[in-house]
Amino acid sequence: MINKDRLVKEFIKYVKINSETGNEGEFTNFIVKELKALGAEVWTDNAGEKINSNGNNVYAWIDGNIDKESILFSSHMDTVKIGKDIQPVIKDDIIYSSGDTVLGSDDKSGISAVIEALKVIKENNISHRPIEIVFTISEEGGLKGSKNLDFKRIKSKLAYVLDSSGDVGNIIVQGPGQYKLHVKVIGKKAHAGLAPESGISAIQVAAEAVSKMSLLRIDEETTANIGSFIGDSATNIVCPEVKIVAEARSLNEIKLEKQTNHMINCFEEAAKNNNTEIEYKSSLIYKPFKINDDEDIIKLAEKACEKLNIKSNKTSTGGGSDANNFNCNGIKAVNLATGMTKVHTNDEYIKIENLVKTSMLVLELMMAK
Repeated sequence: MINKDRLVKEFIKYVKINSETGNEGEFTNFIVKELKALGAEVWTDNAGEKINSNGNNVYAWIDGNIDKESILFSSHMDTVKIGKDIQPVIKDDIIYSSGDTVLGSDDKSGISAVIEALKVIKENNISHRPIEIVFTISEEGGLKGSKNLDFKRIKSKLAYVLDSSGDVGNIIVQGPGQYKLHVKVIGKKAHAGLAPESGISAIQVAAEAVSKMSLLRIDEETTANIGSFIGDSATNIVCPEVKIVAEARSLNEIKLEKQTNHMINCFEEAAKNNNTEIEYKSSLIYKPFKINDDEDIIKLAEKACEKLNIKSNKTSTGGGSDANNFNCNGIKAVNLATGMTKVHTNDEYIKIENLVKTSMLVLELMMAK
Protein backbone atom coordinates (compact mmCIF):
# COMPACT_ATOMS: atom_id res chain seq x y z
CA MET A 1 0.00 0.00 0.00
CA ILE A 2 2.96 2.31 0.43
CA ASN A 3 3.21 4.60 -2.59
CA LYS A 4 6.93 4.45 -3.37
CA ASP A 5 6.96 7.21 -5.98
CA ARG A 6 5.08 9.60 -3.72
CA LEU A 7 7.26 8.69 -0.75
CA VAL A 8 10.47 9.45 -2.66
CA LYS A 9 9.04 12.68 -4.05
CA GLU A 10 8.00 13.87 -0.59
CA PHE A 11 11.31 12.85 1.01
CA ILE A 12 13.18 14.88 -1.60
CA LYS A 13 10.87 17.83 -0.96
CA TYR A 14 11.50 17.58 2.80
CA VAL A 15 15.28 17.47 2.62
CA LYS A 16 15.34 20.47 0.30
CA ILE A 17 13.70 22.60 2.99
CA ASN A 18 16.49 24.13 5.08
CA SER A 19 16.35 23.13 8.75
CA GLU A 20 19.79 23.17 10.31
CA THR A 21 19.73 23.09 14.11
CA GLY A 22 18.35 26.39 15.37
CA ASN A 23 16.85 27.26 11.99
CA GLU A 24 13.90 24.85 11.81
CA GLY A 25 11.20 27.51 11.48
CA GLU A 26 10.49 27.02 7.76
CA PHE A 27 10.17 23.27 8.12
CA THR A 28 8.08 23.60 11.30
CA ASN A 29 5.52 25.73 9.44
CA PHE A 30 5.55 23.34 6.49
CA ILE A 31 4.99 20.15 8.48
CA VAL A 32 2.19 21.74 10.53
CA LYS A 33 0.28 22.29 7.28
CA GLU A 34 1.03 18.72 6.15
CA LEU A 35 -0.36 17.24 9.35
CA LYS A 36 -3.45 19.44 9.35
CA ALA A 37 -4.18 18.41 5.76
CA LEU A 38 -4.23 14.81 6.99
CA GLY A 39 -6.92 15.63 9.54
CA ALA A 40 -4.69 15.75 12.61
CA GLU A 41 -5.21 18.03 15.56
CA VAL A 42 -1.93 19.99 15.57
CA TRP A 43 -0.24 22.39 17.94
CA THR A 44 3.23 23.76 18.67
CA ASP A 45 5.00 24.91 21.83
CA ASN A 46 7.43 27.72 22.65
CA ALA A 47 10.56 25.57 23.00
CA GLY A 48 12.31 27.61 20.32
CA GLU A 49 12.34 30.70 22.53
CA LYS A 50 14.03 28.71 25.29
CA ILE A 51 16.78 27.22 23.16
CA ASN A 52 17.40 29.93 20.58
CA SER A 53 15.66 28.33 17.61
CA ASN A 54 13.28 29.96 15.15
CA GLY A 55 11.16 26.79 15.13
CA ASN A 56 9.16 24.92 17.74
CA ASN A 57 8.28 21.33 18.57
CA VAL A 58 5.26 20.06 16.64
CA TYR A 59 2.59 17.85 18.24
CA ALA A 60 -0.27 16.05 16.50
CA TRP A 61 -3.12 13.76 17.50
CA ILE A 62 -5.37 11.56 15.37
CA ASP A 63 -8.25 9.68 17.00
CA GLY A 64 -8.26 5.94 16.43
CA ASN A 65 -10.96 3.37 15.83
CA ILE A 66 -9.12 0.40 17.33
CA ASP A 67 -9.71 0.09 21.05
CA LYS A 68 -6.04 0.09 22.04
CA GLU A 69 -3.79 2.61 23.75
CA SER A 70 -2.25 5.31 21.60
CA ILE A 71 1.24 5.05 20.16
CA LEU A 72 3.53 8.04 19.71
CA PHE A 73 5.81 8.36 16.68
CA SER A 74 8.66 10.86 16.82
CA SER A 75 11.45 12.18 14.62
CA HIS A 76 13.52 15.34 14.74
CA MET A 77 13.22 18.12 12.15
CA ASP A 78 16.72 19.56 12.37
CA THR A 79 19.80 18.52 10.44
CA VAL A 80 23.47 19.00 11.21
CA LYS A 81 25.56 21.48 9.26
CA ILE A 82 26.20 21.61 6.31
CA GLY A 83 22.46 21.22 5.63
CA LYS A 84 21.54 24.29 3.57
CA ASP A 85 20.43 24.10 -0.07
CA ILE A 86 20.53 20.30 -0.19
CA GLN A 87 20.33 18.91 -3.72
CA PRO A 88 19.33 15.23 -3.63
CA VAL A 89 20.57 12.89 -6.36
CA ILE A 90 19.07 9.48 -7.14
CA LYS A 91 21.41 6.83 -8.50
CA ASP A 92 20.76 3.08 -8.63
CA ASP A 93 17.73 3.40 -6.30
CA ILE A 94 19.81 5.21 -3.66
CA ILE A 95 19.34 8.85 -2.66
CA TYR A 96 22.50 10.88 -2.07
CA SER A 97 23.21 14.57 -1.69
CA SER A 98 25.15 16.28 -4.45
CA GLY A 99 28.21 15.95 -2.18
CA ASP A 100 28.38 19.53 -0.94
CA THR A 101 26.04 18.97 2.01
CA VAL A 102 24.59 16.26 4.21
CA LEU A 103 21.49 14.57 2.78
CA GLY A 104 19.19 15.10 5.76
CA SER A 105 17.87 11.54 5.95
CA ASP A 106 18.82 12.09 9.58
CA ASP A 107 16.04 12.57 10.37
CA LYS A 108 13.68 13.35 7.53
CA SER A 109 13.58 9.66 6.63
CA GLY A 110 11.62 9.16 9.85
CA ILE A 111 9.30 12.09 9.16
CA SER A 112 8.67 10.88 5.61
CA ALA A 113 7.76 7.41 6.86
CA VAL A 114 5.24 8.78 9.38
CA ILE A 115 3.57 11.10 6.87
CA GLU A 116 3.38 8.40 4.18
CA ALA A 117 1.81 5.95 6.63
CA LEU A 118 -0.80 8.55 7.59
CA LYS A 119 -1.60 9.19 3.93
CA VAL A 120 -2.11 5.48 3.29
CA ILE A 121 -4.40 5.21 6.31
CA LYS A 122 -6.50 8.19 5.19
CA GLU A 123 -6.87 7.28 1.52
CA ASN A 124 -7.70 3.62 2.28
CA ASN A 125 -9.85 4.29 5.36
CA ILE A 126 -7.74 1.84 7.39
CA SER A 127 -8.57 1.13 11.03
CA HIS A 128 -5.81 2.22 13.41
CA ARG A 129 -4.94 2.99 17.00
CA PRO A 130 -5.03 6.53 18.31
CA ILE A 131 -1.89 8.09 16.83
CA GLU A 132 0.24 10.73 18.49
CA ILE A 133 3.10 12.48 16.73
CA VAL A 134 5.94 14.64 18.01
CA PHE A 135 8.43 16.20 15.63
CA THR A 136 11.22 17.92 17.58
CA ILE A 137 13.68 20.73 17.03
CA SER A 138 17.37 20.89 17.98
CA GLU A 139 17.95 17.19 18.54
CA GLU A 140 21.38 17.53 16.96
CA GLY A 141 22.19 20.33 19.40
CA GLY A 142 21.98 18.01 22.43
CA LEU A 143 18.35 16.77 22.45
CA LYS A 144 17.29 20.29 23.44
CA GLY A 145 13.94 20.16 21.70
CA SER A 146 12.76 16.98 23.40
CA LYS A 147 14.18 18.19 26.70
CA ASN A 148 11.75 21.12 26.47
CA LEU A 149 8.65 19.21 25.35
CA ASP A 150 5.36 19.88 27.11
CA PHE A 151 5.12 16.35 28.48
CA LYS A 152 1.88 17.14 30.30
CA ARG A 153 0.14 17.36 26.93
CA ILE A 154 1.46 14.02 25.69
CA LYS A 155 -1.06 11.22 26.20
CA SER A 156 0.87 8.16 24.99
CA LYS A 157 2.88 5.84 27.20
CA LEU A 158 4.55 4.04 24.28
CA ALA A 159 6.77 5.75 21.71
CA TYR A 160 8.77 4.85 18.61
CA VAL A 161 11.56 7.27 17.76
CA LEU A 162 12.59 6.88 14.12
CA ASP A 163 16.17 8.07 14.28
CA SER A 164 18.86 5.45 13.91
CA SER A 165 21.17 4.26 11.19
CA GLY A 166 21.44 0.56 10.48
CA ASP A 167 19.09 -1.97 8.90
CA VAL A 168 15.35 -1.47 9.14
CA GLY A 169 14.32 -3.91 11.86
CA ASN A 170 16.98 -2.79 14.31
CA ILE A 171 15.32 -1.88 17.59
CA ILE A 172 17.50 0.26 19.87
CA VAL A 173 16.53 -0.87 23.36
CA GLN A 174 19.43 0.69 25.25
CA GLY A 175 21.16 4.05 24.91
CA PRO A 176 23.80 5.90 26.92
CA GLY A 177 23.57 8.95 29.10
CA GLN A 178 25.90 11.88 28.51
CA TYR A 179 27.62 14.50 30.64
CA LYS A 180 29.21 17.52 28.98
CA LEU A 181 32.12 19.36 30.62
CA HIS A 182 33.07 22.97 30.03
CA VAL A 183 36.41 23.66 31.73
CA LYS A 184 38.51 26.82 31.99
CA VAL A 185 42.10 26.38 33.14
CA ILE A 186 43.45 29.62 34.60
CA GLY A 187 47.16 30.26 34.17
CA LYS A 188 49.27 33.37 34.61
CA LYS A 189 50.50 35.59 31.79
CA ALA A 190 54.21 36.39 31.48
CA HIS A 191 56.71 37.18 28.74
CA ALA A 192 57.84 33.81 27.41
CA GLY A 193 61.34 35.07 26.54
CA LEU A 194 62.13 37.46 29.38
CA ALA A 195 60.44 35.92 32.42
CA PRO A 196 58.71 32.60 31.67
CA GLU A 197 59.30 31.46 35.26
CA SER A 198 56.92 34.23 36.37
CA GLY A 199 54.06 32.70 34.45
CA ILE A 200 51.89 29.60 34.66
CA SER A 201 51.11 28.01 31.31
CA ALA A 202 47.43 27.12 31.17
CA ILE A 203 48.24 24.94 28.16
CA GLN A 204 50.79 22.97 30.17
CA VAL A 205 48.38 22.55 33.09
CA ALA A 206 45.55 21.46 30.80
CA ALA A 207 47.83 19.09 28.92
CA GLU A 208 48.94 17.53 32.20
CA ALA A 209 45.29 16.96 33.14
CA VAL A 210 44.36 15.42 29.80
CA SER A 211 47.45 13.18 29.83
CA LYS A 212 46.24 11.60 33.08
CA MET A 213 42.73 10.90 31.82
CA SER A 214 41.22 7.66 30.62
CA LEU A 215 39.65 8.66 27.30
CA LEU A 216 37.96 7.26 24.19
CA ARG A 217 36.82 3.63 24.77
CA ILE A 218 36.80 3.09 28.53
CA ASP A 219 34.90 -0.22 28.52
CA GLU A 220 32.06 -1.87 26.60
CA GLU A 221 29.57 0.59 28.12
CA THR A 222 31.53 3.82 28.50
CA THR A 223 33.31 6.37 26.30
CA ALA A 224 34.88 9.79 26.85
CA ASN A 225 36.35 12.44 24.59
CA ILE A 226 37.95 15.87 24.51
CA GLY A 227 36.10 17.79 21.82
CA SER A 228 37.93 21.12 21.84
CA PHE A 229 41.10 22.48 23.49
CA ILE A 230 41.60 26.21 22.94
CA GLY A 231 44.50 28.27 24.27
CA ASP A 232 44.87 31.27 22.01
CA SER A 233 48.08 33.15 22.77
CA ALA A 234 51.16 34.43 20.98
CA THR A 235 54.30 32.32 21.28
CA ASN A 236 56.05 35.06 23.27
CA ILE A 237 53.36 35.00 25.97
CA VAL A 238 52.88 32.27 28.57
CA CYS A 239 49.29 31.26 27.83
CA PRO A 240 47.00 32.50 30.64
CA GLU A 241 43.82 30.59 29.81
CA VAL A 242 42.64 27.40 28.14
CA LYS A 243 39.03 26.43 27.44
CA ILE A 244 38.10 22.79 27.02
CA VAL A 245 34.85 21.08 26.05
CA ALA A 246 34.62 17.37 26.77
CA GLU A 247 32.05 14.63 27.21
CA ALA A 248 31.50 11.30 28.92
CA ARG A 249 28.91 8.70 27.89
CA SER A 250 27.84 5.41 29.40
CA LEU A 251 25.01 2.92 29.26
CA ASN A 252 25.51 2.59 33.02
CA GLU A 253 24.53 5.60 35.15
CA ILE A 254 27.05 4.77 37.91
CA LYS A 255 29.88 4.46 35.39
CA LEU A 256 28.81 7.73 33.79
CA GLU A 257 29.11 9.56 37.11
CA LYS A 258 32.44 7.87 37.83
CA GLN A 259 33.98 8.79 34.47
CA THR A 260 32.79 12.39 34.70
CA ASN A 261 34.21 12.77 38.21
CA HIS A 262 37.48 11.18 37.06
CA MET A 263 37.88 13.81 34.35
CA ILE A 264 37.07 16.67 36.74
CA ASN A 265 39.52 15.28 39.30
CA CYS A 266 42.29 15.20 36.69
CA PHE A 267 41.80 18.91 36.04
CA GLU A 268 41.68 19.69 39.75
CA GLU A 269 44.86 17.72 40.47
CA ALA A 270 46.76 19.37 37.64
CA ALA A 271 45.68 22.80 38.85
CA LYS A 272 46.77 21.95 42.39
CA ASN A 273 50.15 20.65 41.18
CA ASN A 274 50.78 23.94 39.37
CA ASN A 275 49.45 26.28 42.02
CA THR A 276 46.57 27.56 39.93
CA GLU A 277 42.81 27.11 39.53
CA ILE A 278 40.15 25.78 37.22
CA GLU A 279 36.54 26.70 36.66
CA TYR A 280 34.15 24.09 35.31
CA LYS A 281 30.54 23.29 34.61
CA SER A 282 29.30 19.72 34.22
CA SER A 283 25.87 19.27 32.65
CA LEU A 284 23.82 16.09 32.40
CA ILE A 285 22.63 16.25 28.79
CA TYR A 286 20.50 13.11 29.02
CA LYS A 287 20.22 9.97 31.14
CA PRO A 288 20.75 6.42 29.87
CA PHE A 289 17.80 4.13 29.20
CA LYS A 290 17.19 0.39 28.89
CA ILE A 291 13.96 -1.32 27.88
CA ASN A 292 13.31 -4.90 29.03
CA ASP A 293 12.48 -7.57 26.45
CA ASP A 294 9.00 -8.17 27.89
CA GLU A 295 7.81 -4.58 27.39
CA ASP A 296 4.89 -4.05 24.98
CA ILE A 297 6.86 -1.48 23.00
CA ILE A 298 9.33 -4.21 21.96
CA LYS A 299 6.77 -6.99 21.48
CA LEU A 300 4.72 -4.80 19.12
CA ALA A 301 7.79 -3.91 17.04
CA GLU A 302 8.94 -7.52 16.79
CA LYS A 303 5.45 -8.68 15.81
CA ALA A 304 5.21 -5.98 13.14
CA CYS A 305 8.61 -6.92 11.71
CA GLU A 306 7.64 -10.60 11.63
CA LYS A 307 4.40 -9.81 9.80
CA LEU A 308 6.34 -7.82 7.18
CA ASN A 309 9.08 -10.44 6.89
CA ILE A 310 11.64 -7.96 8.20
CA LYS A 311 14.32 -9.40 10.47
CA SER A 312 14.16 -7.73 13.88
CA ASN A 313 17.22 -7.23 16.03
CA LYS A 314 17.35 -5.78 19.54
CA THR A 315 20.54 -3.79 20.05
CA SER A 316 22.14 -0.88 21.89
CA THR A 317 23.78 2.32 20.70
CA GLY A 318 26.56 4.65 21.75
CA GLY A 319 24.62 7.73 20.68
CA GLY A 320 21.82 9.68 22.30
CA SER A 321 18.39 10.32 20.81
CA ASP A 322 15.06 11.79 21.81
CA ALA A 323 14.21 8.30 23.11
CA ASN A 324 16.40 9.12 26.12
CA ASN A 325 14.21 12.06 27.10
CA PHE A 326 10.94 10.22 26.47
CA ASN A 327 12.06 7.41 28.77
CA CYS A 328 13.15 9.89 31.43
CA ASN A 329 9.63 11.33 31.39
CA GLY A 330 7.70 8.10 31.87
CA ILE A 331 7.14 7.18 28.21
CA LYS A 332 8.54 3.78 27.17
CA ALA A 333 10.47 4.54 23.99
CA VAL A 334 12.75 2.66 21.63
CA ASN A 335 14.64 3.97 18.63
CA LEU A 336 13.95 2.30 15.27
CA ALA A 337 16.48 2.24 12.44
CA THR A 338 15.46 3.80 9.13
CA GLY A 339 18.42 2.66 7.03
CA MET A 340 20.11 6.06 6.85
CA THR A 341 23.84 5.63 6.26
CA LYS A 342 26.98 7.75 6.83
CA VAL A 343 24.96 10.38 8.63
CA HIS A 344 26.56 13.73 9.61
CA THR A 345 28.78 13.56 6.52
CA ASN A 346 28.54 14.74 2.92
CA ASP A 347 28.58 11.04 1.93
CA GLU A 348 25.23 10.40 3.64
CA TYR A 349 22.74 8.30 1.68
CA ILE A 350 19.63 6.18 2.04
CA LYS A 351 18.31 3.35 -0.11
CA ILE A 352 14.80 3.90 -1.45
CA GLU A 353 14.07 0.34 -0.33
CA ASN A 354 14.71 1.41 3.28
CA LEU A 355 12.40 4.42 3.01
CA VAL A 356 9.68 2.04 1.87
CA LYS A 357 10.40 -0.55 4.57
CA THR A 358 10.37 2.08 7.31
CA SER A 359 7.02 3.41 6.06
CA MET A 360 5.61 -0.13 5.99
CA LEU A 361 6.78 -0.73 9.54
CA VAL A 362 5.27 2.53 10.80
CA LEU A 363 1.97 1.71 9.07
CA GLU A 364 1.91 -1.77 10.62
CA LEU A 365 2.54 -0.34 14.09
CA MET A 366 -0.23 2.21 13.63
CA MET A 367 -2.62 -0.63 12.77
CA ALA A 368 -1.40 -2.95 15.57
CA LYS A 369 -4.20 -4.72 17.47
